[in-house]
Amino acid sequence: MGPNVDHPGSKGAFCVKGIRALPELTYSPNRIARPMRRSGSRGSGQWDQISWDEALNEIADRLLAVRAKYGPESLIGAVSSAFFSRGAMVALLMRSLGSPNWMMNQDLCGGCRALSDKVTGLGIVGGEDVDNTRCALIVGRNPSAADPVQWMALKRAKKNGAKLVVIDPAETPAANAAEIWLRPTPGSDAAIALSMTHVIIEEGLYDREFITNWTVGFDKLRQRASEFPPARAAALSGVSEDDITKAARLYADGPSCFVSGHGIDAFSNGVQTFRAFHCLVAITGNVDRKGGNIRVKRPEGFRNYIDILHDRDFALPPSTAAKTLGADQFPLWAGPKGWQTSVHNPTAIDAILTGKPYPVRAMYVSGVNIAVTYPDTRKVMTALKSLDFLAVASHMMTPTSEIADIVLPKTTGLEEEEVSLEPSAQIICYTKPVKEPEGDARSDFEFTTDLARRIEALGVNTRKFFPWETKQEFNEYLIGGEIDQELLKKQGWAPFKYQIGNFEEVGFKTPSGKIELWSKTLNEIGVDPLPSYEIPRAERSTYQDKRDFPLILITGAREKTYHHSRYRDQAWARKISPFPLLQVHPSDAKGFNFVDGDWVAVETANFKGTCKLKVSITRETDSGTVRTGMGWWLPEAAGPEKGALDVNVNVALSYDGPWDPVTGSADTRGLRCRVTAIPESEIPMEEQS
Repeated sequence: MGPNVDHPGSKGAFCVKGIRALPELTYSPNRIARPMRRSGSRGSGQWDQISWDEALNEIADRLLAVRAKYGPESLIGAVSSAFFSRGAMVALLMRSLGSPNWMMNQDLCGGCRALSDKVTGLGIVGGEDVDNTRCALIVGRNPSAADPVQWMALKRAKKNGAKLVVIDPAETPAANAAEIWLRPTPGSDAAIALSMTHVIIEEGLYDREFITNWTVGFDKLRQRASEFPPARAAALSGVSEDDITKAARLYADGPSCFVSGHGIDAFSNGVQTFRAFHCLVAITGNVDRKGGNIRVKRPEGFRNYIDILHDRDFALPPSTAAKTLGADQFPLWAGPKGWQTSVHNPTAIDAILTGKPYPVRAMYVSGVNIAVTYPDTRKVMTALKSLDFLAVASHMMTPTSEIADIVLPKTTGLEEEEVSLEPSAQIICYTKPVKEPEGDARSDFEFTTDLARRIEALGVNTRKFFPWETKQEFNEYLIGGEIDQELLKKQGWAPFKYQIGNFEEVGFKTPSGKIELWSKTLNEIGVDPLPSYEIPRAERSTYQDKRDFPLILITGAREKTYHHSRYRDQAWARKISPFPLLQVHPSDAKGFNFVDGDWVAVETANFKGTCKLKVSITRETDSGTVRTGMGWWLPEAAGPEKGALDVNVNVALSYDGPWDPVTGSADTRGLRCRVTAIPESEIPMEEQS
């Protein structure tokens, strides 16, 4: 087995996490083999192995007990993403119990991009036609680490003559390969996008026919962009006027595609930043165009996992859905009218701790290590520990599963089948199990439907939300009737018929039926209907904060070895990247008397929390900025937290506002910080030994 060069999506490229990490996870001696019940105090590490019957019966009993005492909305689920079956399973389980509440981490990664795409009406997320482009505009993304398949496509395109324009404060491999690299002040990307729009409009480089036929609000966008001539954008962003102008002209000479990442996502102005770039895509006519950004197509009858959550057959009564935590403040994100339908995570954490707007007392978690991946780690840990009941389905013992009452063993990607849509290749993909599950591991579909049946036997009608008997039946429901399922399972993918540029037939999913440069949807909820720039939080700081916190912190840096908080216990990954690094520019290291390998404390200006990171002196980060990854914990560390309160940057980040008015995303990067040396006695014990 190995990479498939004939696969229309990957074309033989692969991710080391799939080739190396997934098999090692599957066969790890540390993998959870059996269901377990906590036998000591929470976090004591004392467990009894139990049967699946015992585990699921206890979960059913405990969830129903909390429901009876506090009401259905007191139950909440948590997953990493809605786009795989576990997301749908957890959300549907909550709905079957009458609760609208489930959590996911898209407010930290991908949410702003998705909501901007939706309200603008493009439908292009994931549809970058890199192989046929003349210019790739790469913003806030390090594809060499985040998406090796996309990175190989970019290198092929460059070899064939395509130009790369990169906007990123970090010196990534993409930045080094670019014809133009704009290195902005973190959080100033919207100013650059609006300035590029200004240049393109003033020089008449836009697509007049496409704008006339398929957009609304161009004159208003022209006026907004006129506020950002290159001279002003250069002053705001720290990049040169000349580079902004050259980047605009190069992008306008398309077809060009926009390649984006979560580097511009987790800001309180994230949606508007993406809106500025998405409008740029639209006015240049790079929508559903070969070499541009292809609108994601679907075969007839196909349903993605998140489509289920918007299906009337699985809907809650409007009065219940309206109780979703955060729906009142973020209606386009949470609740009955929300794109995600999930809760606003900070509001949910506060509800657990305060009981407001109502008590949240039991949680069911699958496939996400929320104790580590959410900001304000101490607060999240405190909330989880305070619950009346916590059940966690996981592969390994993580800081989240360590404080659970019941732990369930999950199958890995090698042990279960999944179907998915590949947006860039416009195909349906199928992964089949290549082995029987290790130990007593079960798939999310299997144990969640089993749990739902047990709850039904106790008097709650769950059948409406779980009509499928097998995972195969569920997947066939997702695939629909157009796809040749025999071919799909035989070769692992199947094509379907689609057209690009068929705007007359399908239009755009906005109130106007066109791409909305001026958004009616945003206007109706009191948000600026035009893309806008907001002074980054670090630049709004007081003089004292700038003096006391002289550096700007960039978080979320990707590593090839890890995916968020996963694979931290794998020997090969820890050999490559054994500890969390703080990238520091040589001039800053000299000024602070740091040497490579020093352990330092990092504090942000807006939050009382400190994390410990190891200095890596490099020119990958600019002077005045420091950069680190996320999701760190140390499996070998003592206590249920496993080092997460020491080495995880989220300890030093707030989950409180200000929040993006559309997604509720918090500022988790581009923050003022200070970095100080720590005494040897405070260095993590693992490093000392």
